[in-house]
Amino acid sequence: EMQRSNGLSSDRNILCLFDVDGTLTPPREAIQNQIGEELLQDLINFCLSYMGLIKLPKKRGTFIEFRNGMINISPIGRSCTPEERIEFSEIDKREKIREKFVAALKEEFAGKGLRFTKGGLISFDIFPEGWDKRLCLELLQSEGLDAIYFFGNETSDGGNDYEIFNDPRTIGFTVYCPEDTARLCRELFFDAPHES
Repeated sequence: EMQRSNGLSSDRNILCLFDVDGTLTPPREAIQNQIGEELLQDLINFCLSYMGLIKLPKKRGTFIEFRNGMINISPIGRSCTPEERIEFSEIDKREKIREKFVAALKEEFAGKGLRFTKGGLISFDIFPEGWDKRLCLELLQSEGLDAIYFFGNETSDGGNDYEIFNDPRTIGFTVYCPEDTARLCRELFFDAPHES
């Protein structure tokens, strides 16, 4: 049997999971059904109060987006232009606006069964504990897979790929762009050893 240069044989049953930005698949249940209206309102009110204290060069609309299964919080506002996204991202790198916001939420809502993960350039998500990307792994356990490879870009602590990237059921790879992902997949699955 021919072995690839990376040691992967062609008969292994491997599943690749890719985090593709902008392709959210919402959980089946609305967040308010999971956490209750009282906690949901406390959370939204806290976020509105906190954002009222943040000074930025610009603020736009849609600061809190109520999605099925999660709440998305954006200190600059989701309706900002692409240029304003980049500007906020640079400020956020220096001043750690989202990181401090999440730290305040973790302190205020400790023990309430909520998770907070940063994703993308301008926002972070709030969702019930256990509703992160690992949810799919439960469904895949009965598939008889030899390995599950996960490719994501927000794999550091606090990122929205962190939990699944570090789960013992996956082999995680950090990627930064589609070209990086394609290069890594070629190396893993298609590059044969070179004969000399």
